[in-house]
Amino acid sequence: MAKDLLQVVEIRVPGPMASPQRCPLCRQTFFCGRGHVYSRKHQRQLRGALERFLPQVEAARKAVRATQVERYVPEHERCCWCLCCGCEVRKHLSHGNLTVLHGALLEHLASPEHKKATNRFWWENKAEVQMKEKFLISPQDYARFKKSMVKSLDSYEEKEDEVIKEMAAQIREVEQSRQEVVRSVLEPQTKPDPEEGSSAPGSWKGTNSQVASSSQDPSFLDLPPAPELDWMEPRQPLTFIGHQLSVCSQGRALFLSNSRHYLDISIIKTVSLLILRPGLFQ
Repeated sequence: MAKDLLQVVEIRVPGPMASPQRCPLCRQTFFCGRGHVYSRKHQRQLRGALERFLPQVEAARKAVRATQVERYVPEHERCCWCLCCGCEVRKHLSHGNLTVLHGALLEHLASPEHKKATNRFWWENKAEVQMKEKFLISPQDYARFKKSMVKSLDSYEEKEDEVIKEMAAQIREVEQSRQEVVRSVLEPQTKPDPEEGSSAPGSWKGTNSQVASSSQDPSFLDLPPAPELDWMEPRQPLTFIGHQLSVCSQGRALFLSNSRHYLDISIIKTVSLLILRPGLFQ
């Protein structure tokens, strides 16, 4: 009994609680320390994240062998999320009006900073070691990419020069055809119409014969020449009413002058008859 009373009761005191840790893949906070990275949930989230990032890395790796150069568009400014570094990086490499597809991502994957961050990510998340090389670009591959990029840029510039030459040739052809059309419109027609040429001399001959016969008629010699009517005097206004009034006034003056002329001729004839034949009116 005394031994039981003297028995020391051992009391277990719990140790200090583990510090909380935030898992960016699972987006949760855990208090179990490093044991969380071995859980099934964490490994499932890790595989899913790596599978989403792997196609972008594979597309960039294909550009090592066949570099693509395109004309710059605003869509080439897009970025992608690097799972190992935990930051956004540009996908394409642009300079001026040209863009090398996946050039910026290849440059990032080949950098020493990305390699260091990848090693830390694999150690912290306990990922499969054989998959780590799929997310890295060796310096040899990056040097091969640079050579391929130079060749692609040269071939692209040659194609652009050919396109520019073709466009210039088309522009010259269109301009030449336009000048020919304008020249054909502005050139005078030197060849006369055969129908108009045959009818014109005869009409002029007929008109000349009529004028000659009318000039030989003695009745035309007694009449004074008719005054020419100036229908388009610059000082008179070109209105319909004014034009009609000027025509009426000129016609009246012509009539009065002709009447006076005929009256003078009749008086002269009467006087001459009285002188030559005085007994005619007795």
